[in-house]
Amino acid sequence: MTAWFSYTAFAVTVVLASTALFFFTLTRGALLMRGFAGRLTHDAAHVYPIYSNMRLIRLIDWQPIISAILLFQYSNLVSIIVHGLNRDNLKGKQILITSCAFGNVMPRVTQAAIDSGASKVLVADIIQNELDHAERKMTVYAGKTAYAQDNAIAMKQADSSVSANVMFFLLHELPNDLKNEAIKEAMRVLEPGGKLYLGEFHRPSTWVLRALSWTYFKVFEPYGLSLWNTHDPVLQLQAMPGVKCERHTVFFDNFQVIVATKPA
Repeated sequence: MTAWFSYTAFAVTVVLASTALFFFTLTRGALLMRGFAGRLTHDAAHVYPIYSNMRLIRLIDWQPIISAILLFQYSNLVSIIVHGLNRDNLKGKQILITSCAFGNVMPRVTQAAIDSGASKVLVADIIQNELDHAERKMTVYAGKTAYAQDNAIAMKQADSSVSANVMFFLLHELPNDLKNEAIKEAMRVLEPGGKLYLGEFHRPSTWVLRALSWTYFKVFEPYGLSLWNTHDPVLQLQAMPGVKCERHTVFFDNFQVIVATKPA
């Protein structure tokens, strides 16, 4: 029994360590290597390989993996957004998904928008491989969707051109100086009365989760910790004249969905 337990513990340790090394190599490790090579100047320099390499995208974009990364709160977070869209009057309107996201958030958001009367769902991302992958996932909505290679901090979309904008776990991956620009752009493209639905990490209320989250960000996501304080999206959104915010948190405040309404 002792030998069996030892082998099992060793196997679990090896699997966890290998998984951590795999994700570190494809997240913060990639940023460090680009920095050493002087390749952090182009627009997509902050994008991890898991979001740009098609083989890695297909390998990782598996619902159980994505749900596990978000501590099995993925569905709850998406449901908050979907319920909001279901209450909105989007008849004949266009909605925007700013940046592709793994899992089923895009199909669920698209279905909710269509159910609320939206005429088109535009998916915008800086990485063409992400757009190609998203389009393959949403072939059933081919007549209602469009895809555009675009930069979240300098959108090509016109002012007040969409009624809803969904940004799902993008901000924590952006350098801090770009977080503010992305939020400004997200609100700029909204029509008066339109809503931004923003899913993100949040500062946990319990010290255990806070310590684990702090460690996770320090190791894998170096730009994420500022969301807890200096770059809390609600602070920037509420600083915009007339913008009203609602913050919904789940799992001991570890995750959040912010709904920001542009003044009519």
